Amino acid sequence: MAGSNIEGTSAQALRRDPYEVLSVSRDSSDQEIKTAYRKLALKYHPDKNANNPEASELFKEVAYSYSILSDPEKRRQYDNSGFEALDTEGMDMEIDLSNLGTVNTVFAALFSKLGVPIKTTISANVLEEALNGTVTVRPLPIGTSVSGKVEKQCAHFFGVTISDEQAESGIVVRATSAAQSKFKLLYFEQDLNAGYGLALQEDSEKTGKITSAGMYFLHFQVYRMDSTVNALAMAKDPEAAFFKRLEGLQPCEVSQLKAGTHIFAVYGDNFFKPATYMIEALCAKTYEDTTTKLKDIEAQILRKRSELRQFETEYRKALARFQEVTNRYTQEKQSVDEMLKHRDSIHSSFTVARTVAFPTGSGYFSNGSSSKFTAEDNKSETSPGDEGSSDSKDKSSKKKWFNLNLKGSDKKARTRYYC
Repeated sequence: MAGSNIEGTSAQALRRDPYEVLSVSRDSSDQEIKTAYRKLALKYHPDKNANNPEASELFKEVAYSYSILSDPEKRRQYDNSGFEALDTEGMDMEIDLSNLGTVNTVFAALFSKLGVPIKTTISANVLEEALNGTVTVRPLPIGTSVSGKVEKQCAHFFGVTISDEQAESGIVVRATSAAQSKFKLLYFEQDLNAGYGLALQEDSEKTGKITSAGMYFLHFQVYRMDSTVNALAMAKDPEAAFFKRLEGLQPCEVSQLKAGTHIFAVYGDNFFKPATYMIEALCAKTYEDTTTKLKDIEAQILRKRSELRQFETEYRKALARFQEVTNRYTQEKQSVDEMLKHRDSIHSSFTVARTVAFPTGSGYFSNGSSSKFTAEDNKSETSPGDEGSSDSKDKSSKKKWFNLNLKGSDKKARTRYYC
């Protein structure tokens, strides 16, 4: 549920013990914690306290406390080291669509469309009607399916009646949406006052071209994937997304059902439009091979999660070492380039041929020595070439004229003419 991101030392000091907030003891069971949370959440829900800001803050506090105590890992961390052990930025966040308003709902829908995981609460009206036992329950026989369309923030309730033999074999209840609607699959337990209290909820996830959610009561521990776990932490560190992916596996609190009638519901979780769905109830006896495969893959995934926790430590160390040697590589390359450049500069200093500059009509060598050239010197060096230049042109033109390619008798004429 919603985690209030409280910042600052003073704010942290104001946070109350989650056990105190929920009025439970430290050795309370998961079911006791869940029951206490449901009562307080319904009592302080914003839908029922629209004009009471204090109730809204208490609701957030209750939700934040439950987000810690309902997660075995977070509860263990808190029991050992208190709030300091918890990464508050990675806490799950839930929003109440009925309390958002149009503008905020548009933004929430946009982020959800972009793939940002946003958890939503169940309307207080739905929970209260269920607790009062005033909901309409439709039958859902084992081995059948029912299709429907449920309005947003509303729920359709179904009763699944199972025999002793079916309960022993195991029961599976799944809901799918070919339209990829967002919905929640809910399971309610019957209270003493003949009402129904929420016990389990599964948010729909996109799987291929559909969205789906399922509950598996197969007499062994089945895990659900919560994509919002550590979502903010993973956004800050993309590399953590891989290692934290399996951390979203949360154990389902109920692993088996007794014979009798059990209440399930499909809750419309779309932001604007109704959710279309198909819900079905199955007995695992006709799916023994599939049940065995599910049990095996659950065990494999749990082992892989443990392996990844260890591998992440090794990977972080290797990555730090890689970054260290990469930085050194860059530094060493720059150092070598500079030394070779300096070496080339030294080599080029061994020469007498320097660029001549004439800042004031005189030439100066760059090595410090200078040599002045007078106009007469310049003239004496260039005059011989200048004087012979006209004669050279004449001779050249004559040569070109008398070097014509003459044949036969023309050669004799050319010889006489030349003489």
